Amino acid sequence: MGIGGISIWQLLIILLIVVMLFGTKRLKNLGSDLGDAIKGFRKSVGGEEEKPSVEEHKGQTINGEARKVEEPIKKD
Repeated sequence: MGIGGISIWQLLIILLIVVMLFGTKRLKNLGSDLGDAIKGFRKSVGGEEEKPSVEEHKGQTINGEARKVEEPIKKD
């Protein structure tokens, strides 16, 4: 027995019919849209700002080339 009396084979047949009706591309877009909506909802409810996945170190490289950082001129 599966979920609510539905067996695994019946669920697979239903999944196959849904994929045949809508196509994988449309289902993929639907899934990504749903994910974006959930993220937006969590952000608005939690009040948290989105954290960048990778921190940028500003001023260390320009156009992918390493540059020497000059020390400021000391005033006496």
